[in-house]
Amino acid sequence: MTSAPLPPVSPASWTYAETFVGEDAVLAAARERAEEVGVVPVGSGAGAVLRFLASTLDARSVVEVGTGTGVSGLWLLRGMRADGTLTTVDIEAEHQRLARQTFTEAGIAPQRVRTISGAALDVLPRLTDEHYDLVFCDGEKTEYAAYLDEALRLLRPGGVVVFDNALWHDRVADPARRDEETVAVRELGRAVAAHESLVPVLLPVGDGLLCARRLPEAG
Repeated sequence: MTSAPLPPVSPASWTYAETFVGEDAVLAAARERAEEVGVVPVGSGAGAVLRFLASTLDARSVVEVGTGTGVSGLWLLRGMRADGTLTTVDIEAEHQRLARQTFTEAGIAPQRVRTISGAALDVLPRLTDEHYDLVFCDGEKTEYAAYLDEALRLLRPGGVVVFDNALWHDRVADPARRDEETVAVRELGRAVAAHESLVPVLLPVGDGLLCARRLPEAG
């Protein structure tokens, strides 16, 4: 017997959940810089999920696609081990400069962050196989399928991949929306849900977080 779905939460409850874990002055400043350069960072709800996942995994090595001004990166770093290293990739060198400013203001040691300027699909193939605990993707939506392929290679067994904008401004759930980016995100969700080596979950925080754990290898 299938139960009826619960009604959607009210805007007030959604806002309460999104802001349940607050942000400090460093993150607020990073958001201001993001607005100045036209970057849209993850919301505080998604950031809290990233920190939670990094902490749960006791993450030592994390890859981020889409540095922005350091909002998501700082959330990740705050959940990782004290000796953990974030490798963050962005095609905009100026964004990475602003992100480094964010990390410095937060007291993050420089050796804990490796910023690589370049296109994600040029950089990711150069990273080490099965070396990473978590891969967070917030780059070009039309490249999400390729990011998934790279993440499956980069993640250790038991590691987690996370995609931002998995609801893509309410377009993914609307079958009438057939633009290239919406179709790419929708097809990514189907691929992750059907993948035999992944345990997926779609979280309706922010603009949607699609998360999946890579199953440990048999034997």
